[in-house]
Amino acid sequence: MKYIGAHVSASGGVENAPLNAQAIGATAFALFTKNQRQWKAKPLTDKSISQFRDNLNAVGIAAEHVLPHDSYLINLGHPEAEALQKSREAFLDEMQRCEQLGLKLLNFHPGSHLKKIPEDESLAIVADSINWTLDQTNDVIAVIENTAGQGTNLGHRFEHLATIIEGVEDKSRVGVCLDTCHTFTAGYDLRTTEACEASFAEFEKIVGFHYLRGVHLNDSKPDLGSRVDRHESLGKGKLGWTVFDYIMNDPRFDDIPMVLETIDDSLWADEIKQLYALQK
Repeated sequence: MKYIGAHVSASGGVENAPLNAQAIGATAFALFTKNQRQWKAKPLTDKSISQFRDNLNAVGIAAEHVLPHDSYLINLGHPEAEALQKSREAFLDEMQRCEQLGLKLLNFHPGSHLKKIPEDESLAIVADSINWTLDQTNDVIAVIENTAGQGTNLGHRFEHLATIIEGVEDKSRVGVCLDTCHTFTAGYDLRTTEACEASFAEFEKIVGFHYLRGVHLNDSKPDLGSRVDRHESLGKGKLGWTVFDYIMNDPRFDDIPMVLETIDDSLWADEIKQLYALQK
């Protein structure tokens, strides 16, 4: 079974996110559990935590179909010790928020080497950062999102994801989120059925679908291999509908949260309906 939603607003409190998801007909969703553009945030209140859990139950969305996203400021592969520790502590706080809310996943971008250390060294630091965080938390899975590869960002090659996973001690608590726009602009073609088969076969060979914990469903403004991260509404970008048809009919994408981050939130309800209509 497929579970589809969008990255919904948590404005006014995290407890509002499940209601915002229900309003667009979602069966999964993503959210920020704190302001994604600030390092520090007030702790979640007992009231917010309780209302979030109650609302999640009321709308009938399972905790394992919620894919929180961490702050964009965090860089778990940072080459400098002080900045790395700041990122690690912020990531730990995000993990602990997920624990408090009863959520099982935390999606994050792996980080950047900033041209200060070799790529493989930065990837090893990311794995160490994950280990450091998992040692201090329980149950929540660290979900690495593949990136478009802008600038010095890690994670645009499937090999990067595999290298990070290899360095994580508890393999049961690490996973991957594939973003269709990022995958495409990183150089993996998804425009035809044959291209999807080839690109996903490569993912299976290098990473493995058993690590897939979520998907971001986005069309792409930029071209194949452009290494630019700019999302587009479904069917309106360089990808077209084929990849979404493929995903909706491939059982390897069952039972995980699949989340829209497309650019026009007024279309989300329609996009969810269109995706479900693709199922054969």
